[in-house]
Amino acid sequence: MTKQERATRTRQALIRSAATVFEQHGYAQARLALISSGAGVSTGALHFHFENKAAVAEAVVAEASQGLRDLSGAIRRRTDTALQALVDSSHALAERLREDPVSRAGFRLSCDGERAAAPDLRVEWHHRVRELLDEAAAAGTLAEGVSREDAAAATVAATAGFEVLGRHDAAWLSPYMLTGFWQLLLPRLAAPEALTRMDPAGTGAAATRGPALAGCAAGEAERTAEPNRPVGHP
Repeated sequence: MTKQERATRTRQALIRSAATVFEQHGYAQARLALISSGAGVSTGALHFHFENKAAVAEAVVAEASQGLRDLSGAIRRRTDTALQALVDSSHALAERLREDPVSRAGFRLSCDGERAAAPDLRVEWHHRVRELLDEAAAAGTLAEGVSREDAAAATVAATAGFEVLGRHDAAWLSPYMLTGFWQLLLPRLAAPEALTRMDPAGTGAAATRGPALAGCAAGEAERTAEPNRPVGHP
């Protein structure tokens, strides 16, 4: 391993350790000694990479920001429609917030009053949501009369709320919660011909996280047509 590779690995270890320390103790109570020990290096090694605690926090936010951009871009490239890319991106974001301490700490550091660090990840997420809605409108897959501004506000408010609530109860960031949100919103958001092709559970997990929206709608129509059918009977 070269000296540059070792330096890069140490820097990444410090960022991940800092994310965990910020998440556990908050920015004000986080200590550089905890961050360096968590990365398995000395405090002197930390100062080689970062001038102070604020610089470490900015690196955590920058790492989370880059991860969000890379994630959303990769999803759009492999997804047929912008609306489905929006659904898939929200699921992927929730998964990141469940599994990745850098993403969690990045959102908290950039958005909370205790230590607001640029960039603001919720603002970045809002911009991405609006871009995908604009693309959907241009493609004719948004329902008639839908306000892109209102749709973006609702999506960001819900997903940002899941992020905050998920700090204390991970169930708020579960696929079940995101799927339920999109099952509620998509019938209002998507044009009828686009709705049948949408999967509120995310296209990457349709086989394991439930049927597509069209299937749900068909099942609901069948139950409505047979209101007296006993539960559990074919």
